[in-house]
Amino acid sequence: MANLGELERAIMDALWSSGAPLSANELRDKLAASRTDGKTPALTTVLTVLSRLEQKGFAERDRDARPHLYTAAVSRAGHVADLMREVLETSSDRNAALAYFVGSVDESEAETLRHLLDARTS
Repeated sequence: MANLGELERAIMDALWSSGAPLSANELRDKLAASRTDGKTPALTTVLTVLSRLEQKGFAERDRDARPHLYTAAVSRAGHVADLMREVLETSSDRNAALAYFVGSVDESEAETLRHLLDARTS
């Protein structure tokens, strides 16, 4: 799964945090509200990025709705897990990379990992 560019990430953040499907206009407004530099992307730019996110499998469009409504096709957690898996696959020594990662987590995260791994083997 491809990494996201800055505008793609901003659009996905809006989709992930929304409790409902959003139109391109609503997404543009959310982007404008979240920017501190006062720059608002053009609607055509938002639509182009949404099209790319659809092609990459990140966003889905309700083609029956007018205007079209967009939702996230993958959860934020799913995307992060895919990124972690991709990075791990680039390692020449996966065991060392995993050991380093496990050594870098705090105790609460380590307990979560233990619980998840125990549940997986049950």
